[in-house]
Amino acid sequence: MLLRIKGKAINFDTWLVGRVTRDINAQVESYFLLCEDEVPDAIPNCFVGVLSTVNLLPSFGRLPVIAQIASLDHLDENDIVVAFPNGMVNTLYRVNSYHNTILATERCNSNCLMCSQPPKDKDDIIRQFLIYRQAIPLIPKNCIELGISGGEPTLMGELFFELLRLLKEQLPDTELHVLTNGRSFAWEHLAARMGAINHRGLMLGIPLYSDYYQIHDYIVQAKDAFSQTLLGLHQLARYQQRIEIRVVLHQQTIPRLTRLARYIYKNLPFIEHVAFMGLEHIGYTPHNSEVLWIDPVEYAEQLGEAVQFLAGQGMRVSIYNAQLCTLPQKLWPYCRKSISDWKNSYLAECSRCIKRSDCGGFFTWNLQRTSRSIKAID
Repeated sequence: MLLRIKGKAINFDTWLVGRVTRDINAQVESYFLLCEDEVPDAIPNCFVGVLSTVNLLPSFGRLPVIAQIASLDHLDENDIVVAFPNGMVNTLYRVNSYHNTILATERCNSNCLMCSQPPKDKDDIIRQFLIYRQAIPLIPKNCIELGISGGEPTLMGELFFELLRLLKEQLPDTELHVLTNGRSFAWEHLAARMGAINHRGLMLGIPLYSDYYQIHDYIVQAKDAFSQTLLGLHQLARYQQRIEIRVVLHQQTIPRLTRLARYIYKNLPFIEHVAFMGLEHIGYTPHNSEVLWIDPVEYAEQLGEAVQFLAGQGMRVSIYNAQLCTLPQKLWPYCRKSISDWKNSYLAECSRCIKRSDCGGFFTWNLQRTSRSIKAID
């Protein structure tokens, strides 16, 4: 699934946001017109611009244009995109997907060993905010859920809370899932700001990788991260925020996984959900595979103990990014089909499996390293 395409930009020098349509009669000013195979003799000036697979000459009107794009097949009617003067077109929202995420910033104050999208030290916060300030009012009001991710979204500072206020105003019925390391909320005034947003459809997904501070700090490569995260969790609870704990499964987290489960139950009873996440083989992970990779079949016992302990105490628990054939059947009820559609794949072996429709499958980039236990269930 393409989320970024590139062509030749004509007639504009700043980024543009709009929905897309193939209907030249769509008399709404928030649309890009998609032109494939051929170009109309005349295009109304009401369009934001034109995205085309054919070559449009600079003399073609004064409408902003990105021409010579290889394909527009991935775009559906009313998808939202941002077009840049360098010819890049990024998809911001797909109307036919349940897996839409706002990329708040690529900056981060952690540097996790297994980060799937390594942070970039660039000043992108104001630009990202301004882009989404235009895009959010265009999102359909019946949108079920939106993710907010990074980088670390709280590094937006005041603009983070402005973004949340805008989402609450424009999409009051949309569930928001914010992925954050939670460290910023160690400062009470920021937790209080979250409370003031008062959005009961908002969930904060915060990682906690061990019950022992040195392990957590090593994994996230940040001194005092464990203490900041814990303080942040308690500050957020003080302001009645909904929280999910996320644990990525790898060599560094598995040895103390059952201890971590007991620690969460004893010290964080306000947690709404605990998610155990399979490792993504992208970003930093391939470079750190010697200290991260472990075949899922080898940690099934520890994972089972942790999951069943939490569930037995009445806590809601899930397993994400896992293949059913790598886990004992007793854990299947906890497995979720969680991998976003644009990065979800299966092996040829999976085509013969009777449980494929229930299985989460693989991240596309995880196909290069899979469990030795992958086998069709029949």
